[in-house]
Amino acid sequence: MRDVLDDLTKRWEAGESVGLGTVVATFRSAPRPAGASMLVTQEGEAVGSVSGGCVEGAVYEEGSTVLQGSDPVLRRYGVSDDDAFAVGLTCGGILDVFVERIDRETFPDLDEVAASVRAEEPVAVATVIEHPERAQVGTHLLIWRDRVRGTLGSSRVDDAVVDDVRGMLASGRSGVIEYGPEGQRRGEGMRVFVNSFEPPPRMLVFGAIDFAAAMARMGGFLGYRVTVCDARPVFATNSRFPGVDDVVVDWPHRYLAGQAEEGRLDERTAVMVLTHDPKFDVPVLQEALRQNVGYIGAMGSRRTHEDRMQRLREEGVTEEELARVSSPIGLDLGARTPEETAVSIAAELIALRWGGRGVRLSDVEGPIHHHD
Repeated sequence: MRDVLDDLTKRWEAGESVGLGTVVATFRSAPRPAGASMLVTQEGEAVGSVSGGCVEGAVYEEGSTVLQGSDPVLRRYGVSDDDAFAVGLTCGGILDVFVERIDRETFPDLDEVAASVRAEEPVAVATVIEHPERAQVGTHLLIWRDRVRGTLGSSRVDDAVVDDVRGMLASGRSGVIEYGPEGQRRGEGMRVFVNSFEPPPRMLVFGAIDFAAAMARMGGFLGYRVTVCDARPVFATNSRFPGVDDVVVDWPHRYLAGQAEEGRLDERTAVMVLTHDPKFDVPVLQEALRQNVGYIGAMGSRRTHEDRMQRLREEGVTEEELARVSSPIGLDLGARTPEETAVSIAAELIALRWGGRGVRLSDVEGPIHHHD
């Protein structure tokens, strides 16, 4: 829902009703992840996408139907369906889509969700997508780390769901949980979709050089909140890095340690060391290796890499710790320009995130899309 939240909120605030189709589960080679959404407006406009074009027509029809007063509905699209070809899911994947009407009556607290997302406050929306009692389908429960709003029908159900959802929210996961109708953990019959809205992952780029400018643009394109940090004020300026979320003048290792103390680093954080200068590189890499960040990369030639690794060993860094550093940074794409190098680094990030191998798809067989 994040991808259509601004449009959805504007129409909600204006008192309009919209049909909302959300991918709640995917199997095999489905093209969009859980949480991808599409709106159908009262004017007949479609906003967003649930499959990159494969089943939008069918979801549009369902969205139009719920706008006319039909109950929320859970649909499965894919090659296992008799009508798979009719709805156009020719990519070979399977996806479950939940379609509901959203307005001030059905989702009275949507504005609180939107406010939390804008403030980068983690929040999750739990929605009943299947239940023996039809009236329960489409009910919502909003869960923050410190509070809850709404109900899914009973305190027992709410307690079970809140406990599970907070665990998912902590790791930024969205997905379906199954319970018994009264919230029994080993039961079946009630399915709840959890849509987690955690703050965007962070990309910390150290070294305000031309390669950093290209990497910052790429990071923003991939959905990261990007910070460029350099101890040299003549280089770390907003004019050199327009559109970057934060440009910081500070010693890289000191800034990174401060972010760790404030609890602003997590396993989704990507650290890019692009300075080519050991007096910056070695201290910030030492600090990064102390943290539970998801990616640590360092730019440089093979000679620079070997020199940097030796300096880190002399500082007491172990071989096991050094293995966490992607150096030289990126995949072998033959990149030359800063922009091409940024693509190479982004490709490595994506491959590590989803388990890709970084080879030509035309040379391999099996599913195209990897799932965590």
